[in-house]
Amino acid sequence: MLPFIRSDLAQFTAYKPHPSSNTAEPVATQFDRLDTNESPDDLPPELKEKLAWTYQQVIETNRYPDGGHEQLKDAIAEYVNESAHLSPSLFTAANISVGNGSDELIRSLLIATCLRGEGSILVANPTFSMYGILAQTLGIEVVTIGRNATNFEIDLKAAQTAISQTQNPPIRVVFVVHPNSPTANPLTAAELAWLRSLPEHILVVIDEAYFEFSQNTLVGELAQRSNWIILRTFSKAFRLAALRVGYCIAHPEAIAILEKVRLPYNLPSFSLAAALVALQNRQLLLSSIVQILSERDKLTAILSQHPALQVTESAANFLYLRLKPNNSYAQEAALQSLHQQLRTSGTLVRLLNGGLRITIGTPEENTRTLERLQAAMANFTS
Repeated sequence: MLPFIRSDLAQFTAYKPHPSSNTAEPVATQFDRLDTNESPDDLPPELKEKLAWTYQQVIETNRYPDGGHEQLKDAIAEYVNESAHLSPSLFTAANISVGNGSDELIRSLLIATCLRGEGSILVANPTFSMYGILAQTLGIEVVTIGRNATNFEIDLKAAQTAISQTQNPPIRVVFVVHPNSPTANPLTAAELAWLRSLPEHILVVIDEAYFEFSQNTLVGELAQRSNWIILRTFSKAFRLAALRVGYCIAHPEAIAILEKVRLPYNLPSFSLAAALVALQNRQLLLSSIVQILSERDKLTAILSQHPALQVTESAANFLYLRLKPNNSYAQEAALQSLHQQLRTSGTLVRLLNGGLRITIGTPEENTRTLERLQAAMANFTS
């Protein structure tokens, strides 16, 4: 360990994106990449052509990008109001902050709330791992609680106990995903009631990365809840994962603080242009959701019939798959074997503690994955 590096960083493992980059073992030459919850569809050619023209004719690469993001913020606010069936004037640019993916916004929120030992965060595992990873890299304590083993609802009794008993530093931020990743379940009425009951000195961050698939949003409550912030992304339904654009919606005072701590010129001009084009063509881009949800429901119906599998009902663009308890095999070892067999045959899925998360792909990808999964499962039922 280098002597000038923080001692606690030696305990961390760097985030490893896209396991497909590891080609040390023999695998199929063309992967079905169903491991990162991306859209299965690229941008349509006509939009790519428009962006190519923008890059050639409009963007000056020797100039810094628009550091205020005002045009994009206006467009986002319009979309937020429209998609939640709210007054066109309810949310404005003053309610929006834009980041280099949601990850940058999460990091900015942590910097603004918990640094210098002023707070810790609460997460209910399993959930999106970056909340804990980013907090730990900043030296912020992460308090974890569990979920119901059947339906993945947050253990609210444990959550309330953690908040009342955690001191020095107290819990300052609660992170939830709606619907949750990797388990795909939306927040329940009981969970929402608990979030609404939290005092104003606790920030509630509601990650709606999969809103376009669930069509279930809490933005309508933000006007009455100054301690709530909603995260969104262009990486999923809007097909812009390569360009890293995220945004949040919140009270103007909270947005003003985030603007203080974010990096200047944090989004490249091309990413700003692509997000704006995506919003201008949102009906075209979001039209693919119908097929994705249809494919999701088809896979759910087929896999639910398998005697060895448990499939959680999904409100997102992915499935969470578990093995039913069976004395004839060790759960974790069986999951690892299943994950590896899928990878070897050409399908990448995400292996997590307790299950496999499978992104819904194209109909062709889903058919291949289903065939590969059924073939691999024969080893556990024969």
